[in-house]
Amino acid sequence: PKIKEIEIQAELKKGDAIQFFAFDFPRFIKNAATKDVPGIGFSPVTITGPINKIWPPKSHQALIGKIDLSTATIKDAEEVIRNFMPKAYRREVTNQEVHSILNIINDRLKQKRSFLSSLKTGLVAILCSPKFLYLQENKNPKSNLIHENELASRLSYFLWSSCPDEELLTLAKNKKLSEPKVLEKQINRLLSDSKSKRLTNNFIGQWLKLRNIDETSPDSKLYPNFDQFLKMSMVKESLSFFQHILDKNLPVENFIDSNFVMLNHRLARHYNLPKMDGVELKPVKIEENHVRGGVLTQAALLKVTANGTTTSPVTRGVWLLENIVGRHVPIPPPNIEGIEPDIRNATTIRETLEKHRSIKSCKSCHELIDPPGFALESFDPTGAYRDKYLQFFPHPKNPDWGSARPSALVDSSGEMKDGTNFTDINGFKKWLMTHSGPFKECLTNKLLTYGLGREMGFSDRSSIKRICQSHDKSKGGLKDLIHLVIQSSTFKSN
Repeated sequence: PKIKEIEIQAELKKGDAIQFFAFDFPRFIKNAATKDVPGIGFSPVTITGPINKIWPPKSHQALIGKIDLSTATIKDAEEVIRNFMPKAYRREVTNQEVHSILNIINDRLKQKRSFLSSLKTGLVAILCSPKFLYLQENKNPKSNLIHENELASRLSYFLWSSCPDEELLTLAKNKKLSEPKVLEKQINRLLSDSKSKRLTNNFIGQWLKLRNIDETSPDSKLYPNFDQFLKMSMVKESLSFFQHILDKNLPVENFIDSNFVMLNHRLARHYNLPKMDGVELKPVKIEENHVRGGVLTQAALLKVTANGTTTSPVTRGVWLLENIVGRHVPIPPPNIEGIEPDIRNATTIRETLEKHRSIKSCKSCHELIDPPGFALESFDPTGAYRDKYLQFFPHPKNPDWGSARPSALVDSSGEMKDGTNFTDINGFKKWLMTHSGPFKECLTNKLLTYGLGREMGFSDRSSIKRICQSHDKSKGGLKDLIHLVIQSSTFKSN
């Protein structure tokens, strides 16, 4: 309703164009100016450039310094390499390593190539080296702990997804980083930096499988309201939820159930919550016993655990066991047919699974898998709440046309292996909250797996339990748990 100025910076080449897309506006409307619908008007549009306030840019100065490229020699190249190489390799480098790169540069200079072209070849060689591409950790002969420079890299890649900065490298060089109080201060510094949002994006992308958000598309005949804006909002909901819990250091049990959700106006409409304004997501309190709250009922997770047309309690149940409860589900025995939902809804998925559980070799696993899977059956492949399944009825004269109508009732009840019964997702979440210990251990396992880049083994179990026990005693939040993970012997050991 008000004029707003928007500024965009972009690198444009010949023939490039800038396009604007307005999400969540009416579609397929001709002569929009004559209709009583929302729209966007552009006026005026101003293009200026180039926009570099300093030349050469800061990135060039950080790499090259004040070297004059027109008169530079191999000695100038050595200055650049000795400055760049330790940052790329995340440690001090030897003269032999430096000279191996200088030899490459010198060969190019002898071939009458320009200094800049020759220098680029040496820099490319550094960036192609396994010493840059991999976190190489050498056995410490004096201790089970990794070297200080390796700890700096582990810490930085865990929280920033990038190489350690000058402060971390200096502390590592002076053998100070591993001191508990120094390490605590550095963890807080890294988490307070905007680069720590990479932890949120990458960890949540792996843990909640958000990277699979585009693997399936909801059937447009059954779910015509699904659109790109909703999909983007779904992903941002999960990311901003984790970030909010981290920033506020809230208890990790909020991942199971919470009294707030992260919403914008599109998600509020999708979740049938009170109308709100704005595209940006913000925390909104919800009433007690609302089906939303926590990560289990977030639309992005519910979408990536469905195939676009139907939902499977088996798929969702396996995901929940492995990523929330921390129970590994073995692969099915050979010669057992897979479970396919009846898309005609002639039989319910519950009836199909009951027949499947009659097979003795299947029963033991499905007693664990099916209950949590059924708890999530009240949510369709777009994450919307439902009390009935949808069925598409094609038009008799044109099968491409038709209508989606409610059919069989959804039954989201179940019985846990300990005999606890629940009737819906809220009952299941209450059971999870009273058994939150396995979830905390699972989350700790996931954080260590992400931070170390390896799966946790049997020998890591005692360390995970110690971390969780310390966290329980302190009654801390997510940030406190990350501190305990990094300060643990598992994180700092080979």
